[in-house]
Amino acid sequence: MPYSHLDLSNRNSQLQLTRSLQLLREELNLEADFPPEVLDEARRAITNNSSPTTDLTGLGFITIDPPGSTDLDQAVHLERDGTGYRVWYAIADVPAFVAPGGAIDREARRRGQTVYAPDGRISLHPELISEDAASLLPGKVRPAYVWQFRLDAEGVVQDMDLERATIRSRAQLTYEQVQRDIDSGGAPENLLLLREVGLLRIELERLRGGASLNLPEQEIANDGDRYFILTSPPLPAEDWNAQISLMTGMAAAQLMIDGKIGVLRTMPPPDEESVGRFRHQARVLGKPWPEGMAYGEFLRSLDTTEPRQLSLMHAAASLFRGAGYTAFDGDLPAAMTQAAIAAPYAHTTAPLRRLVDRFVLVICAALCARTEVPGWARDALPELNSLMNSSNQLSSRLERGALDAVEAALLSNLVGQEFDAVVIAASKPPNGNSPDDYQPVGTIQLANPAVEARCEGELVAGEEVRVRLVLADIPTRTTRFELVNGTPPPGVSGAAAGAG
Repeated sequence: MPYSHLDLSNRNSQLQLTRSLQLLREELNLEADFPPEVLDEARRAITNNSSPTTDLTGLGFITIDPPGSTDLDQAVHLERDGTGYRVWYAIADVPAFVAPGGAIDREARRRGQTVYAPDGRISLHPELISEDAASLLPGKVRPAYVWQFRLDAEGVVQDMDLERATIRSRAQLTYEQVQRDIDSGGAPENLLLLREVGLLRIELERLRGGASLNLPEQEIANDGDRYFILTSPPLPAEDWNAQISLMTGMAAAQLMIDGKIGVLRTMPPPDEESVGRFRHQARVLGKPWPEGMAYGEFLRSLDTTEPRQLSLMHAAASLFRGAGYTAFDGDLPAAMTQAAIAAPYAHTTAPLRRLVDRFVLVICAALCARTEVPGWARDALPELNSLMNSSNQLSSRLERGALDAVEAALLSNLVGQEFDAVVIAASKPPNGNSPDDYQPVGTIQLANPAVEARCEGELVAGEEVRVRLVLADIPTRTTRFELVNGTPPPGVSGAAAGAG
């Protein structure tokens, strides 16, 4: 279960934080409210919406999301099919509510995706669509794009289809509820099959060389009076559920490749230098990466409750770089693989919250039906790459800035105090030398509160250290620590001290 490391109860700090978060939105030109013409069009779209003719409301769909979620993109239903499985994966029918070229469409292209801030989300679509009419809420009949998969006994996709249909979710579950039900032994078959299929798909991921960064998650929460930083280790149920989404994204990618039209989520493989550096870090931190073991399998072997292995998992992010979008129409692109997934992949399961998914759904549905891809979807392909890349950059800046602001606020009354921490990353002098102007610095994560911050001193990646807070400035969203003893812990070799 998530838990709070530290809350913010000082009134002055609260006011400073509120202002800092407001300024962050202004700096990034983020506006939550929608223009009147967008809201008017949304109301008309809801009034005039008609349901698909295919009726799948008899299936036992469920949604699995974080607590309190209202923009529910996906619902899943699983059954046994002989020695294999049948999986239905329903995705919110956003295209039914967005007229091509209309006010909602133009505003969605400007926003790119829903972005999340501690003081509220900035939605991609008006809330009366994203959190009501199109959301796969429990007990509500909703239009959806429904992917249907037949899997063999090993979880390999043997057949798939996609069509619009009406569904009704039976229950809205959280990951914690799913995990608790399964662990208790009293889970219904739908959840037991989710685990069964999820584990099979994880094994297939291992065999093809795919990888996942299963880092502890940090979330900023606000109960109306105070802000909290919540952390929780990833639950197995999250991984099982994610495997259904990954399977769908891979199927969408292959469908578009075969049809020679679409947009892929791509990422290049790491270069030899980056892989070599990571192997060196693994050796230094006492967890060598065995020759012949796939990268993803090695990451799954790491125990992030152990300080050195947590540091190594953070270092693994250096190999997950360069992700982007690749649209094509006719000639196939030279690079079509998402290296971390180790397969072609497309974003198609979150259209309420991500612009590109709406176009992928429409393209895939046309390809499955062997009909022409709508001209409005084809015409959008040249600009989707830049729209999504810009939106991702903006989201990252907001997420990092908000976390920096909240961390500074949480620590603002603790300047001068000492904390236990783990070194996540450490710098090293250029070419192994220490010029006079070189300032040793690195990144640490405190044991409690769970804050990741800059720290000055000769740090060693993976080591447990004692640090002192020297700055926590809310207006500039800056937190800085210093190493208490100023030197690496006894017994650490010079080679280890230079790693990172």
